Parts: sequence; C-alpha cells; structure tokens
Amino acid sequence: MKIAVLGAGAFGTALAIALAHRGNQVGLWARDALQAEAMRETRQNARRLPGVDLPDTVTVSADIADFDRAEILLLAMPMQQLASFTAQHGPILAGRMLVGCAKGIDVATGRGATQIIAASCPTSDVAILTGPSFAADIASGLPTALTLACGEEDKGAWLQGALSTATLRIYRTTDTAGAELGGALKNVIAIAAGVVIGAGLGDSARAALITRGFAEMSRFASLQGAQAETLAGLAGLGDLILTCTSVQSRNFRFGQSIGAGSAFDASVTVEGAATAKAVSNLAREHGIEMPISTMVAALVDRRITVKDAVAALLARPLKRE
Repeated sequence: MKIAVLGAGAFGTALAIALAHRGNQVGLWARDALQAEAMRETRQNARRLPGVDLPDTVTVSADIADFDRAEILLLAMPMQQLASFTAQHGPILAGRMLVGCAKGIDVATGRGATQIIAASCPTSDVAILTGPSFAADIASGLPTALTLACGEEDKGAWLQGALSTATLRIYRTTDTAGAELGGALKNVIAIAAGVVIGAGLGDSARAALITRGFAEMSRFASLQGAQAETLAGLAGLGDLILTCTSVQSRNFRFGQSIGAGSAFDASVTVEGAATAKAVSNLAREHGIEMPISTMVAALVDRRITVKDAVAALLARPLKRE
C-alpha cells in the first residue's frame, strides 16, 4: 500500500518509519527542500528525530506532487498551519483519504482538524489519528496505542487495518469531535501541569490539577457533541496522563518554564499555547466554565503572574465534586 505523510516533523517522521517497517511504500513530504535533501542523503531527520534511521522504503521529497498516487495521506503539520496548508494544496488533496494528525484548535476559526480539512477538501474522506504518543517511542518501535476517529464506520475500519503495525495498536471510533477535542484540550492542561511542577507546588497539586483539568475537558467536549467514553479513552484521559507527567511533552516543558520563570526555546512548537487562547475564547462565547484553561491563556499572554493565577484558582468558591 502507498501511504504519504505530509509533514516531516518528529511525529510525521516517526509515523513514516513505523508504517514503512510494516512493508508499506511511504512518502514523507518536507516543507523545506534543504531538509528533504539532507534527509535523503543521511537517511535521518537529524533536526527533529536524531539517531533513528529512515527505512529504504521511505521516500523523502519537498514536492507534494510526488505523492499523488498515495492511497492514504496523513497530515502531520502543526495545527495552526493546517488551514493554510489545506487551502493551498486543496486540488491535490481533493477526493483522497485524509487523516489529520494535528492536536489543537485553530485560533482563527475555533475549528478542529477534521473541520479544517473538510472545509478545504469537501470531496475527501476525513479522519483523525490521536492519542498518547511520543514520536521517539513510535520511531523506536515501542508499544503505542492510538485512536483513529472516522465518521464512517466502514472507512474507519479499513484505515484501522491499514495503519496498525506490530507495535502501533489502533482503536477506532466514529466520534471525531471527541477524539480531536481530547487531543487538543489535554495540551492546555499539560501546560498547567508543567506550571505546577516548575513553580515547585508539588505532585499532590499536579494530581489535583490533572483531575480537575479532565473535568474541564469533559465538560467542554460534551457541550460540543463529544461522547464521554471517548474522553475517558486514549484520545482524552490516556493522552492527558502522558503529557502531564513526562518531560518529553513539549507542552509540559513549556509550562515548567513559565512556572520556573525561565526561558523556553521559541523554535519549539507548543500546540497548547494557541489552543488555550482558542478554548478561552470559545468558553467565553458559549458560557462554559473553564477556569484552568482560562488561566493558562492568561499566563501564555503574560496577563497574570503564576502566583496570582494559583491564588485565583484556590480562591474559587467551594463546590460539590
């Protein structure tokens, strides 16, 4: 089977490696022609995923037209770039099986990945792949489980079979809203968890933050039509646990830097920062109570200090759980 991964970041490269090990012919598109050339020569993505070799069955190119015969296209670019990418390449993507791999909410439109893709590619079949996963683990062949959400059951089942490998176990659902919101919202809570640890507030505070953060995620997602069991699964709770407890998480590390008052590498994509702003806007628009997400948005924009954010959350009225 011919599969193309559009986006040569760490996650896109890891997916290409995992799918190629299954015996697929995999195309990997890099936005930067110089990066593509370097990857072809060294057979590694030294900038994003160093130390892992690309299988011979992975073809790297900066020309998206080289992958016009791929049966499945995985869109693995940052969420805030997805709308411009699909709008630019709509003719090539039209009528194809498209799988979004971005986790977040578009700040400009308030839409998730499947909605963004469908808007630019109305004749395409759209799904989303999400769940608890670090690129390094996938690329190294460590056991990983993900959620594949597709509105059409039969096409979702076909994709599940096509994308599963010996070490990449994929579960499926038709709840695309729940899958994409779980993946988006957990990044916001991961930033908050990082703030807690960076500020030295302790593991007990982090556990409370994760728990109340999950309550926020579930409340927001259910009001957007998501199913509770999806949020309680890999796409929600599973991903939340991973990103709130590991320094491999960029969102967690970003939060740590805020909590500690230290600098953070501006070249690192932190999806939760933009998503916090989008969620805060949507929560205000729809009257949804999202205190943690609102505080994260304020911290990202430097409209509040960590000390004042903690005090404000602890001073909230006592309530039933």
